[in-house]
Amino acid sequence: MKNQVIITKSNVYHDDLSLEVCLSGIKLDNPVIPASGTFGFGYEFADFYDINCLGSIALKGTTKEGRYGNPLPRIAECTAGLINSVGLQNPGVDKVISEELPKLKKCFSKPAVANISGFCIDDYVYAAERLDKEEQIGILEINISCPNVHNGGMSFGTDPKSAYAVTKAVKDVTEKPVYMKLTPNVTSVVDIAKACADGGADGISLINTLLGMRIDLKTRRPVIANKAGGFSGRAIFPVALRMVYEVYEAVSLPIIGMGGIASAEDVVEMMLAGASAVEVGAQNLVNPYACKDIIDDLPRVMKKYGIKNLAEITGGAHK
Repeated sequence: MKNQVIITKSNVYHDDLSLEVCLSGIKLDNPVIPASGTFGFGYEFADFYDINCLGSIALKGTTKEGRYGNPLPRIAECTAGLINSVGLQNPGVDKVISEELPKLKKCFSKPAVANISGFCIDDYVYAAERLDKEEQIGILEINISCPNVHNGGMSFGTDPKSAYAVTKAVKDVTEKPVYMKLTPNVTSVVDIAKACADGGADGISLINTLLGMRIDLKTRRPVIANKAGGFSGRAIFPVALRMVYEVYEAVSLPIIGMGGIASAEDVVEMMLAGASAVEVGAQNLVNPYACKDIIDDLPRVMKKYGIKNLAEITGGAHK
């Protein structure tokens, strides 16, 4: 029957539509991935719904050693978004492998995206080399864009030479696809993307958060203990869209687009700009069902705009 709806355990699909996309040879049932830092290590959300409906999951940012993170308070609300300064709180890569991944494996059967941060190149290499050996990990997302830590993270992502050096060092010790996660807080994100491509990157993830702050009118002091933090949410979508568009034209690598995505329409728009898949971040903190809701709504939006195959629209705005 035409337009027959097929109900599966984890999702609803239409037999005349294809939501499937591909990232560096890894097939995803759909392009929707919860962004790192907004979905924990994935299994926490399994109490809400069957997380196997997701295309993949970008795990919480992982460093060589465990980190408590930045001092409190770490979160400030904004119009159409929020500012965070969590500071890469995580148990460290060895505990992620021994404790977190086994928990995820019990409720998620697809390859996950490991998000890796560091304070020096050796930190990135250490974590990447270990996570590269894990069967559950499909892609290594190397975060050179974190605005919430001092002397690390974003400092690598604001200089093309440093971005190239981190990319090459990680590629030298890994076999899995390496996607470099870029900061928008630069003069030219294209220059950084080109440097990562030259270093051997298999793909690009962008954007991470913008820098922002809030001031408490009563205390007349910054709301966040760290003063400034990463600004995310729906307000940054046009900035993210523009940068994905620019990078798509500059490098011949698959892109995971993110920044302010909150609806199925946003997913389609980001893919038209050049993304092969997307990550949904702050919206998960507003609505724990956000990713599932977006996936469930994609067939409706595809039908509305005459899209039969999502994979075919990537970069469509450039044609």
